[in-house]
Amino acid sequence: MDFLKILGIKEKNFGTSTGINWNNTKNQGELKIYSPVNGKYIASVYLSSQKDYDNVIKTAQNAFEHWREVPSPQRGEIVRQIGLRLREFKEPLGNLVSYEMGKSLQEGLGEVQEMIDICDFAVGQSRQLYGYTMQSERPMHRMYDQYHPLGIVTTISAFNFPVAVWSWNAMLAAVCGDVNLWKPSSKVPLSAIATQNIIKDVLKKNILPEGIFNLVIGRGSTIGEKILNDKRIPLISITGSTNVGRHATEVVSKRFGKTILELGGNNAIIVTPDAELKTAITAIVFGAVGTAGQRCTSTRRVIIHESIYNKVRASILKAYKSLKIGNPLNQNNHVGPLIDVSAVNTFSEALKLIKKEGGKIIYGGKVLSGKGYGSGCYVEPAIAEVKNHYSIVQEETFAPILYLIKYKGNVDNAIKLQNDVVQGLSSAIFTNNLREAEKFLCAKGSDCGIANVNIGTSGAEIGGAFGGEKETGGGRESGSDAWKAYMRRQTNTINFGTELPLAQGIKFDI
Repeated sequence: MDFLKILGIKEKNFGTSTGINWNNTKNQGELKIYSPVNGKYIASVYLSSQKDYDNVIKTAQNAFEHWREVPSPQRGEIVRQIGLRLREFKEPLGNLVSYEMGKSLQEGLGEVQEMIDICDFAVGQSRQLYGYTMQSERPMHRMYDQYHPLGIVTTISAFNFPVAVWSWNAMLAAVCGDVNLWKPSSKVPLSAIATQNIIKDVLKKNILPEGIFNLVIGRGSTIGEKILNDKRIPLISITGSTNVGRHATEVVSKRFGKTILELGGNNAIIVTPDAELKTAITAIVFGAVGTAGQRCTSTRRVIIHESIYNKVRASILKAYKSLKIGNPLNQNNHVGPLIDVSAVNTFSEALKLIKKEGGKIIYGGKVLSGKGYGSGCYVEPAIAEVKNHYSIVQEETFAPILYLIKYKGNVDNAIKLQNDVVQGLSSAIFTNNLREAEKFLCAKGSDCGIANVNIGTSGAEIGGAFGGEKETGGGRESGSDAWKAYMRRQTNTINFGTELPLAQGIKFDI
Protein backbone atom coordinates (compact mmCIF):
# COMPACT_ATOMS: atom_id res chain seq x y z
CA MET A 1 0.00 0.00 0.00
CA ASP A 2 1.34 3.41 -0.99
CA PHE A 3 0.68 5.06 2.36
CA LEU A 4 2.98 2.59 4.13
CA LYS A 5 5.87 3.52 1.86
CA ILE A 6 5.16 7.25 2.16
CA LEU A 7 5.25 6.96 5.97
CA GLY A 8 8.48 4.98 6.00
CA ILE A 9 6.88 1.75 7.25
CA LYS A 10 9.04 -1.18 6.19
CA GLU A 11 8.32 -4.88 6.25
CA LYS A 12 10.37 -5.06 9.47
CA ASN A 13 10.71 -2.03 11.77
CA PHE A 14 12.74 -1.25 14.86
CA GLY A 15 10.88 -0.42 18.05
CA THR A 16 12.98 2.23 19.78
CA SER A 17 13.55 5.83 18.68
CA THR A 18 15.10 8.90 20.25
CA GLY A 19 13.32 11.10 17.73
CA ILE A 20 16.18 11.08 15.25
CA ASN A 21 17.85 7.67 15.47
CA TRP A 22 16.48 4.15 15.78
CA ASN A 23 17.92 1.18 17.65
CA ASN A 24 18.90 -2.05 15.93
CA THR A 25 17.85 -4.63 18.55
CA LYS A 26 16.40 -7.81 17.08
CA ASN A 27 16.68 -10.36 19.89
CA GLN A 28 13.68 -9.39 22.05
CA GLY A 29 10.99 -10.82 19.83
CA GLU A 30 9.08 -9.61 16.82
CA LEU A 31 5.58 -8.16 16.95
CA LYS A 32 3.60 -9.00 13.82
CA ILE A 33 0.74 -6.65 12.97
CA TYR A 34 -2.36 -7.75 11.10
CA SER A 35 -5.13 -5.43 9.97
CA PRO A 36 -8.57 -5.98 11.50
CA VAL A 37 -9.96 -4.65 8.22
CA ASN A 38 -9.10 -7.75 6.20
CA GLY A 39 -6.90 -9.91 8.43
CA LYS A 40 -3.88 -9.30 6.22
CA TYR A 41 -0.34 -8.96 7.54
CA ILE A 42 0.90 -5.37 7.45
CA ALA A 43 4.42 -5.33 8.92
CA SER A 44 6.38 -6.31 12.01
CA VAL A 45 8.21 -4.49 14.80
CA TYR A 46 11.27 -5.64 16.74
CA LEU A 47 10.57 -5.15 20.44
CA SER A 48 12.76 -2.93 22.59
CA SER A 49 15.15 -4.39 25.12
CA GLN A 50 15.74 -3.16 28.66
CA LYS A 51 19.08 -1.80 27.46
CA ASP A 52 17.26 0.13 24.72
CA TYR A 53 14.94 1.55 27.35
CA ASP A 54 17.78 2.66 29.61
CA ASN A 55 19.56 4.31 26.68
CA VAL A 56 16.38 6.19 25.76
CA ILE A 57 15.90 7.43 29.33
CA LYS A 58 19.49 8.65 29.55
CA THR A 59 19.18 10.37 26.18
CA ALA A 60 15.91 11.96 27.27
CA GLN A 61 17.48 13.20 30.50
CA ASN A 62 20.28 14.87 28.56
CA ALA A 63 17.80 16.40 26.11
CA PHE A 64 15.77 17.82 29.00
CA GLU A 65 18.83 19.67 30.28
CA HIS A 66 18.87 21.57 26.98
CA TRP A 67 15.14 21.76 26.18
CA ARG A 68 14.05 23.29 29.49
CA GLU A 69 16.31 26.31 28.87
CA VAL A 70 14.87 27.01 25.42
CA PRO A 71 12.34 29.88 25.72
CA SER A 72 8.80 28.59 25.60
CA PRO A 73 7.82 30.55 22.43
CA GLN A 74 10.79 28.94 20.67
CA ARG A 75 9.62 25.54 21.82
CA GLY A 76 6.23 26.53 20.41
CA GLU A 77 7.88 27.23 17.07
CA ILE A 78 9.08 23.61 16.91
CA VAL A 79 5.56 22.42 17.67
CA ARG A 80 4.24 24.74 14.96
CA GLN A 81 6.55 23.10 12.44
CA ILE A 82 5.42 19.65 13.61
CA GLY A 83 1.83 20.75 12.96
CA LEU A 84 2.75 21.83 9.44
CA ARG A 85 4.51 18.53 8.86
CA LEU A 86 1.44 16.61 10.01
CA ARG A 87 -0.66 18.57 7.53
CA GLU A 88 1.55 17.26 4.73
CA PHE A 89 1.03 13.67 5.86
CA LYS A 90 -2.59 13.85 7.00
CA GLU A 91 -3.96 11.59 4.28
CA PRO A 92 -1.40 8.75 4.48
CA LEU A 93 -1.30 8.80 8.29
CA GLY A 94 -5.10 8.86 8.46
CA ASN A 95 -5.19 5.86 6.12
CA LEU A 96 -2.71 3.98 8.30
CA VAL A 97 -4.67 4.72 11.48
CA SER A 98 -7.82 3.44 9.79
CA TYR A 99 -6.17 0.33 8.35
CA GLU A 100 -4.19 -0.62 11.45
CA MET A 101 -6.91 0.10 14.03
CA GLY A 102 -10.10 -0.43 12.02
CA LYS A 103 -11.86 2.89 12.55
CA SER A 104 -13.51 4.60 9.58
CA LEU A 105 -11.30 6.61 7.25
CA GLN A 106 -13.16 9.78 8.25
CA GLU A 107 -12.29 9.07 11.87
CA GLY A 108 -8.70 8.25 10.96
CA LEU A 109 -8.32 11.53 9.12
CA GLY A 110 -10.11 13.27 11.98
CA GLU A 111 -7.62 11.84 14.44
CA VAL A 112 -4.71 13.32 12.50
CA GLN A 113 -6.59 16.62 12.29
CA GLU A 114 -6.85 16.46 16.06
CA MET A 115 -3.05 16.20 16.21
CA ILE A 116 -2.79 19.27 13.98
CA ASP A 117 -5.29 21.16 16.10
CA ILE A 118 -3.48 20.41 19.35
CA CYS A 119 -0.25 21.64 17.77
CA ASP A 120 -1.98 24.93 16.96
CA PHE A 121 -3.37 25.09 20.49
CA ALA A 122 0.03 24.36 22.04
CA VAL A 123 1.73 27.05 19.94
CA GLY A 124 -0.61 29.64 21.41
CA GLN A 125 -0.17 28.14 24.86
CA SER A 126 3.60 28.53 24.59
CA ARG A 127 3.15 32.28 25.18
CA GLN A 128 0.58 31.86 27.95
CA LEU A 129 2.18 29.78 30.70
CA TYR A 130 0.86 32.24 33.23
CA GLY A 131 1.39 32.48 36.97
CA TYR A 132 -0.46 34.73 39.42
CA THR A 133 0.80 37.64 41.47
CA MET A 134 -0.62 37.70 45.00
CA GLN A 135 -0.73 40.55 47.52
CA SER A 136 1.71 39.97 50.36
CA GLU A 137 0.69 40.80 53.91
CA ARG A 138 4.25 42.00 54.55
CA PRO A 139 5.39 45.47 53.46
CA MET A 140 7.86 45.73 50.57
CA HIS A 141 7.34 42.09 49.55
CA ARG A 142 6.18 40.67 46.25
CA MET A 143 4.64 37.22 46.05
CA TYR A 144 3.84 35.26 42.90
CA ASP A 145 3.72 31.76 41.52
CA GLN A 146 5.40 30.35 38.43
CA TYR A 147 5.66 27.02 36.63
CA HIS A 148 8.71 24.96 35.70
CA PRO A 149 8.98 21.84 33.50
CA LEU A 150 8.87 18.43 35.17
CA GLY A 151 11.29 16.39 33.06
CA ILE A 152 10.42 13.17 31.22
CA VAL A 153 6.68 12.89 30.61
CA THR A 154 5.57 9.44 29.49
CA THR A 155 2.50 8.74 27.37
CA ILE A 156 1.09 5.21 27.45
CA SER A 157 -1.58 5.24 24.75
CA ALA A 158 -4.35 2.77 23.88
CA PHE A 159 -5.23 1.10 20.59
CA ASN A 160 -8.42 3.04 19.92
CA PHE A 161 -6.64 6.36 19.39
CA PRO A 162 -3.24 5.34 18.01
CA VAL A 163 -1.85 8.88 17.63
CA ALA A 164 -4.17 11.63 18.93
CA VAL A 165 -3.80 11.02 22.67
CA TRP A 166 -0.02 11.04 22.31
CA SER A 167 -0.22 14.46 20.68
CA TRP A 168 -2.39 15.84 23.50
CA ASN A 169 0.36 15.02 25.94
CA ALA A 170 3.50 15.38 23.86
CA MET A 171 2.75 18.76 22.28
CA LEU A 172 1.64 20.45 25.50
CA ALA A 173 4.49 18.88 27.45
CA ALA A 174 6.92 20.07 24.77
CA VAL A 175 5.94 23.74 25.02
CA CYS A 176 6.11 23.38 28.82
CA GLY A 177 9.76 22.34 28.49
CA ASP A 178 9.35 18.61 29.07
CA VAL A 179 10.60 15.77 26.91
CA ASN A 180 8.32 12.87 26.00
CA LEU A 181 8.56 9.09 26.08
CA TRP A 182 5.83 7.26 24.18
CA LYS A 183 4.81 3.66 24.76
CA PRO A 184 2.01 2.90 22.27
CA SER A 185 -0.36 -0.04 22.37
CA SER A 186 1.24 -3.18 20.99
CA LYS A 187 -1.88 -3.56 18.82
CA VAL A 188 -1.17 -0.40 16.79
CA PRO A 189 2.58 0.35 16.89
CA LEU A 190 2.95 1.19 13.20
CA SER A 191 1.03 4.46 13.54
CA ALA A 192 3.44 5.50 16.29
CA ILE A 193 6.47 4.61 14.17
CA ALA A 194 5.02 6.62 11.28
CA THR A 195 4.53 9.63 13.56
CA GLN A 196 8.15 9.46 14.68
CA ASN A 197 9.22 9.34 11.03
CA ILE A 198 7.11 12.42 10.26
CA ILE A 199 8.51 14.61 13.04
CA LYS A 200 12.12 13.46 12.57
CA ASP A 201 12.85 15.98 9.82
CA VAL A 202 11.63 18.87 11.99
CA LEU A 203 14.05 17.88 14.75
CA LYS A 204 16.96 17.50 12.34
CA LYS A 205 16.20 20.74 10.48
CA ASN A 206 16.30 22.69 13.75
CA ILE A 207 19.48 20.93 14.92
CA LEU A 208 17.79 19.69 18.08
CA PRO A 209 19.30 17.00 20.28
CA GLU A 210 18.05 13.45 20.37
CA GLY A 211 15.69 12.59 23.17
CA ILE A 212 12.95 15.25 23.01
CA PHE A 213 10.40 12.88 21.44
CA ASN A 214 11.14 9.22 22.20
CA LEU A 215 9.42 5.94 21.38
CA VAL A 216 9.66 2.54 23.06
CA ILE A 217 7.66 -0.45 21.83
CA GLY A 218 7.82 -3.34 24.22
CA ARG A 219 5.92 -5.73 26.43
CA GLY A 220 3.89 -4.29 29.26
CA SER A 221 5.29 -6.91 31.63
CA THR A 222 8.84 -5.68 31.04
CA ILE A 223 9.08 -2.21 29.50
CA GLY A 224 5.71 -1.13 30.90
CA GLU A 225 6.63 -2.12 34.45
CA LYS A 226 10.02 -0.40 34.15
CA ILE A 227 8.25 2.82 33.20
CA LEU A 228 5.89 2.60 36.17
CA ASN A 229 8.73 1.99 38.62
CA ASP A 230 11.21 4.48 37.13
CA LYS A 231 11.86 7.40 39.51
CA ARG A 232 13.36 9.34 36.60
CA ILE A 233 9.84 9.73 35.17
CA PRO A 234 7.83 12.26 37.22
CA LEU A 235 4.57 12.03 35.24
CA ILE A 236 2.85 9.25 33.31
CA SER A 237 -0.31 9.70 31.25
CA ILE A 238 -2.11 6.38 30.89
CA THR A 239 -5.07 5.56 28.69
CA GLY A 240 -6.50 2.11 29.28
CA SER A 241 -8.77 -0.05 31.38
CA THR A 242 -9.68 0.66 34.98
CA ASN A 243 -7.63 -2.34 36.12
CA VAL A 244 -4.57 -1.06 34.28
CA GLY A 245 -5.03 2.35 35.82
CA ARG A 246 -5.51 0.96 39.32
CA HIS A 247 -2.27 -1.03 39.09
CA ALA A 248 -0.35 1.88 37.61
CA THR A 249 -1.55 4.29 40.29
CA GLU A 250 -0.49 1.94 43.07
CA VAL A 251 2.99 1.51 41.63
CA VAL A 252 3.61 5.13 40.65
CA SER A 253 2.21 6.61 43.87
CA LYS A 254 4.57 4.46 45.95
CA ARG A 255 7.46 6.37 44.43
CA PHE A 256 5.50 9.66 44.69
CA GLY A 257 5.20 10.03 40.94
CA LYS A 258 2.18 11.59 39.26
CA THR A 259 -0.36 10.10 36.87
CA ILE A 260 -2.99 11.36 34.46
CA LEU A 261 -5.52 8.58 34.05
CA GLU A 262 -8.07 8.22 31.25
CA LEU A 263 -9.76 4.92 31.99
CA GLY A 264 -13.20 3.38 31.55
CA GLY A 265 -16.38 5.15 30.52
CA ASN A 266 -20.03 4.13 30.86
CA ASN A 267 -21.50 7.15 29.18
CA ALA A 268 -25.20 7.96 29.06
CA ILE A 269 -27.45 10.23 27.05
CA ILE A 270 -30.65 11.36 28.76
CA VAL A 271 -33.56 12.03 26.40
CA THR A 272 -36.39 14.04 27.96
CA PRO A 273 -39.87 14.79 26.56
CA ASP A 274 -38.58 18.24 25.56
CA ALA A 275 -35.79 16.87 23.36
CA GLU A 276 -35.31 17.57 19.66
CA LEU A 277 -35.43 13.92 18.63
CA LYS A 278 -33.87 14.17 15.19
CA THR A 279 -30.69 15.64 16.66
CA ALA A 280 -30.76 13.23 19.58
CA ILE A 281 -31.02 10.13 17.38
CA THR A 282 -28.03 11.19 15.27
CA ALA A 283 -25.93 11.77 18.40
CA ILE A 284 -26.98 8.47 19.94
CA VAL A 285 -26.17 6.40 16.87
CA PHE A 286 -22.82 8.06 16.17
CA GLY A 287 -21.86 7.82 19.82
CA ALA A 288 -22.77 4.13 19.96
CA VAL A 289 -21.30 2.83 16.69
CA GLY A 290 -18.49 5.31 15.93
CA THR A 291 -15.13 3.51 16.12
CA ALA A 292 -17.30 0.38 16.47
CA GLY A 293 -18.08 1.35 20.05
CA GLN A 294 -14.40 1.39 20.99
CA ARG A 295 -14.13 4.92 22.34
CA CYS A 296 -13.88 5.72 26.02
CA THR A 297 -16.59 8.31 25.27
CA SER A 298 -18.81 5.92 23.30
CA THR A 299 -22.50 6.10 24.20
CA ARG A 300 -23.30 2.99 26.24
CA ARG A 301 -26.66 3.90 27.79
CA VAL A 302 -29.67 5.89 26.60
CA ILE A 303 -32.00 6.91 29.43
CA ILE A 304 -35.38 7.75 27.91
CA HIS A 305 -38.54 9.15 29.49
CA GLU A 306 -41.36 6.63 29.45
CA SER A 307 -43.70 9.01 27.58
CA ILE A 308 -41.45 9.03 24.49
CA TYR A 309 -39.70 5.68 24.96
CA ASN A 310 -41.45 3.80 22.16
CA LYS A 311 -40.95 6.64 19.70
CA VAL A 312 -37.23 6.97 20.48
CA ARG A 313 -36.79 3.20 20.43
CA ALA A 314 -38.39 2.97 16.99
CA SER A 315 -36.21 5.80 15.63
CA ILE A 316 -33.01 4.20 16.90
CA LEU A 317 -33.97 0.85 15.41
CA LYS A 318 -34.70 2.48 12.06
CA ALA A 319 -31.30 4.21 12.09
CA TYR A 320 -29.47 0.99 12.98
CA LYS A 321 -31.12 -0.85 10.12
CA SER A 322 -29.62 1.69 7.71
CA LEU A 323 -26.05 1.23 8.95
CA LYS A 324 -23.51 -0.10 6.48
CA ILE A 325 -20.87 -2.38 7.95
CA GLY A 326 -17.64 -3.10 6.12
CA ASN A 327 -14.18 -1.96 5.14
CA PRO A 328 -13.62 1.35 6.97
CA LEU A 329 -11.47 2.68 4.13
CA ASN A 330 -14.66 2.71 2.05
CA GLN A 331 -16.30 5.97 3.10
CA ASN A 332 -19.76 4.63 2.26
CA ASN A 333 -19.55 2.39 5.33
CA HIS A 334 -20.53 3.55 8.80
CA VAL A 335 -19.07 0.77 10.95
CA GLY A 336 -15.75 -1.01 10.67
CA PRO A 337 -14.29 -3.97 12.58
CA LEU A 338 -13.42 -4.44 16.22
CA ILE A 339 -9.71 -4.39 16.95
CA ASP A 340 -9.28 -8.19 17.11
CA VAL A 341 -11.03 -11.52 17.63
CA SER A 342 -10.62 -11.22 21.40
CA ALA A 343 -12.76 -8.08 21.32
CA VAL A 344 -15.38 -9.97 19.29
CA ASN A 345 -15.48 -12.68 21.95
CA THR A 346 -15.97 -10.04 24.65
CA PHE A 347 -18.87 -8.60 22.63
CA SER A 348 -20.54 -12.00 22.31
CA GLU A 349 -20.07 -12.87 25.98
CA ALA A 350 -21.62 -9.55 27.03
CA LEU A 351 -24.73 -10.31 24.98
CA LYS A 352 -25.09 -13.67 26.75
CA LEU A 353 -24.86 -11.96 30.14
CA ILE A 354 -27.51 -9.41 29.13
CA LYS A 355 -29.95 -12.23 28.40
CA LYS A 356 -28.96 -14.10 31.56
CA GLU A 357 -29.74 -11.07 33.71
CA GLY A 358 -33.14 -10.56 32.11
CA GLY A 359 -32.34 -8.09 29.35
CA LYS A 360 -33.64 -8.33 25.81
CA ILE A 361 -31.58 -8.01 22.63
CA ILE A 362 -33.84 -6.12 20.23
CA TYR A 363 -31.37 -5.67 17.39
CA GLY A 364 -28.05 -7.01 16.12
CA GLY A 365 -25.44 -9.05 17.93
CA LYS A 366 -24.29 -11.24 15.05
CA VAL A 367 -20.65 -11.95 14.32
CA LEU A 368 -20.36 -11.37 10.59
CA SER A 369 -18.62 -13.72 8.18
CA GLY A 370 -18.31 -14.22 4.47
CA LYS A 371 -17.11 -11.90 1.75
CA GLY A 372 -15.66 -8.67 3.12
CA TYR A 373 -15.61 -9.97 6.69
CA GLY A 374 -12.66 -12.34 6.43
CA SER A 375 -10.77 -10.93 9.41
CA GLY A 376 -13.38 -12.30 11.82
CA CYS A 377 -13.53 -8.89 13.55
CA TYR A 378 -16.83 -7.56 12.20
CA VAL A 379 -20.01 -7.59 14.28
CA GLU A 380 -23.52 -6.25 13.90
CA PRO A 381 -23.97 -3.43 16.49
CA ALA A 382 -26.45 -4.51 19.14
CA ILE A 383 -29.27 -2.78 21.00
CA ALA A 384 -30.60 -4.15 24.29
CA GLU A 385 -33.41 -3.21 26.64
CA VAL A 386 -32.08 -3.47 30.19
CA LYS A 387 -32.24 -2.22 33.76
CA ASN A 388 -29.48 0.10 34.90
CA HIS A 389 -28.57 -2.10 37.87
CA TYR A 390 -27.64 -5.18 35.79
CA SER A 391 -24.01 -6.09 36.51
CA ILE A 392 -23.15 -6.16 32.80
CA VAL A 393 -24.63 -2.68 32.36
CA GLN A 394 -22.54 -1.43 35.27
CA GLU A 395 -19.39 -2.52 33.40
CA GLU A 396 -17.82 -1.01 30.32
CA THR A 397 -17.92 -3.40 27.38
CA PHE A 398 -15.61 -1.97 24.72
CA ALA A 399 -17.87 -2.87 21.81
CA PRO A 400 -20.98 -1.56 20.00
CA ILE A 401 -23.68 -2.49 22.50
CA LEU A 402 -26.28 0.18 23.25
CA TYR A 403 -28.47 -0.11 26.33
CA LEU A 404 -31.98 1.41 26.35
CA ILE A 405 -33.23 2.31 29.82
CA LYS A 406 -36.62 3.79 30.69
CA TYR A 407 -37.12 6.44 33.38
CA LYS A 408 -40.25 7.85 35.02
CA GLY A 409 -41.06 11.18 36.59
CA ASN A 410 -38.80 14.22 36.34
CA VAL A 411 -35.23 14.64 35.14
CA ASP A 412 -33.87 14.09 38.67
CA ASN A 413 -34.65 10.40 38.27
CA ALA A 414 -32.80 10.24 34.95
CA ILE A 415 -29.74 11.97 36.42
CA LYS A 416 -29.76 9.53 39.33
CA LEU A 417 -29.71 6.60 36.90
CA GLN A 418 -26.96 8.17 34.85
CA ASN A 419 -24.76 8.73 37.90
CA ASP A 420 -25.43 5.27 39.32
CA VAL A 421 -22.34 3.65 37.78
CA VAL A 422 -18.72 3.61 38.97
CA GLN A 423 -17.42 5.41 35.86
CA GLY A 424 -17.64 9.15 35.32
CA LEU A 425 -16.26 10.25 31.97
CA SER A 426 -18.79 11.72 29.52
CA SER A 427 -22.51 12.47 29.73
CA ALA A 428 -25.20 14.29 27.78
CA ILE A 429 -28.78 15.43 27.94
CA PHE A 430 -31.12 16.27 25.08
CA THR A 431 -33.74 18.81 26.09
CA ASN A 432 -35.01 22.23 25.12
CA ASN A 433 -36.11 22.80 28.70
CA LEU A 434 -33.72 25.33 30.27
CA ARG A 435 -34.41 24.15 33.79
CA GLU A 436 -33.65 20.53 32.90
CA ALA A 437 -30.43 21.53 31.17
CA GLU A 438 -29.23 23.68 34.04
CA LYS A 439 -30.15 21.03 36.60
CA PHE A 440 -28.08 18.52 34.61
CA LEU A 441 -25.08 20.90 34.72
CA CYS A 442 -25.38 22.02 38.35
CA ALA A 443 -23.56 20.58 41.36
CA LYS A 444 -26.20 17.89 41.94
CA GLY A 445 -26.40 17.05 38.23
CA SER A 446 -24.04 14.94 36.14
CA ASP A 447 -21.05 13.66 38.11
CA CYS A 448 -18.93 13.20 34.97
CA GLY A 449 -15.86 15.11 33.85
CA ILE A 450 -17.70 15.99 30.63
CA ALA A 451 -21.34 17.07 30.59
CA ASN A 452 -23.02 18.15 27.34
CA VAL A 453 -26.38 19.63 26.42
CA ASN A 454 -27.89 18.76 23.02
CA ILE A 455 -24.72 17.11 21.74
CA GLY A 456 -23.60 13.52 22.28
CA THR A 457 -21.04 11.97 24.58
CA SER A 458 -18.46 11.33 21.87
CA GLY A 459 -16.26 13.67 19.88
CA ALA A 460 -14.82 16.19 22.33
CA GLU A 461 -13.01 19.28 21.04
CA ILE A 462 -9.36 19.78 21.95
CA GLY A 463 -10.04 23.24 23.43
CA GLY A 464 -11.65 21.81 26.57
CA ALA A 465 -9.85 19.82 29.24
CA PHE A 466 -10.53 16.10 28.74
CA GLY A 467 -10.93 13.55 31.52
CA GLY A 468 -13.28 12.02 34.03
CA GLU A 469 -14.10 11.28 37.64
CA LYS A 470 -14.63 8.20 39.84
CA GLU A 471 -13.16 5.03 38.29
CA THR A 472 -12.51 6.85 35.03
CA GLY A 473 -9.34 8.03 36.73
CA GLY A 474 -8.31 11.60 37.28
CA GLY A 475 -6.44 14.53 35.83
CA ARG A 476 -7.09 16.31 32.56
CA GLU A 477 -5.48 16.37 29.13
CA SER A 478 -5.68 18.59 26.04
CA GLY A 479 -7.25 22.05 26.39
CA SER A 480 -8.16 24.69 28.98
CA ASP A 481 -5.46 24.81 31.68
CA ALA A 482 -4.49 21.13 31.39
CA TRP A 483 -0.93 22.33 30.65
CA LYS A 484 -0.40 22.83 34.38
CA ALA A 485 -0.23 19.05 34.88
CA TYR A 486 3.02 18.97 32.91
CA MET A 487 4.76 21.52 35.12
CA ARG A 488 5.72 21.90 38.75
CA ARG A 489 4.29 24.88 40.56
CA GLN A 490 6.49 27.16 42.63
CA THR A 491 5.50 30.00 44.95
CA ASN A 492 8.05 32.85 45.18
CA THR A 493 8.32 35.71 47.63
CA ILE A 494 10.78 38.56 47.16
CA ASN A 495 11.71 40.95 49.95
CA PHE A 496 12.91 44.22 48.42
CA GLY A 497 13.00 46.09 51.73
CA THR A 498 15.64 46.39 54.44
CA GLU A 499 13.61 44.78 57.23
CA LEU A 500 12.52 41.17 57.77
CA PRO A 501 8.87 41.23 58.86
CA LEU A 502 7.45 37.75 59.43
CA ALA A 503 4.08 36.47 58.29
CA GLN A 504 1.18 36.31 60.74
CA GLY A 505 2.82 39.13 62.69
CA ILE A 506 5.30 36.84 64.41
CA LYS A 507 8.11 38.64 66.27
CA PHE A 508 11.62 37.24 66.37
CA ASP A 509 14.32 39.59 67.57
CA ILE A 510 17.98 38.72 67.91
